[in-house]
Amino acid sequence: MATEGLGGSGTTSEVENDLEMKLLRDRFRLAAISIAESEANKSGMEVSKVVVACVADLAFKYTERLAKDLQLFAQHANRKSVNMEDVILCAHRNENLTGLLRDFSNDLKAKDRQSERKRKKEVKKNDKTTV
Repeated sequence: MATEGLGGSGTTSEVENDLEMKLLRDRFRLAAISIAESEANKSGMEVSKVVVACVADLAFKYTERLAKDLQLFAQHANRKSVNMEDVILCAHRNENLTGLLRDFSNDLKAKDRQSERKRKKEVKKNDKTTV
């Protein structure tokens, strides 16, 4: 179904995708401006709104590219979802970031193991009380 009234020859889903992308970009820009202003206030500096808008646009474009890369890494591994190793692989050019992501991943795995142990203990306690 074509959407002639909206000035394009695209389908309804394409128009909805465009509107959703514009909404995401606007929200991203507002969040970036808010963060920049907050950080500038903390350090007693002023930041030009034009500069913040440019940085927000660059960050959004970088995020789009990152999302596409993550999708390609998952597809290459014959998976339909992105995992932590895909994210770490995307950061391979930045050794510091890669290290931080690996530490974060290891912390998450450790917490998951601890909560799994707690669940097993609770199951054992419940089994004993029901007998």
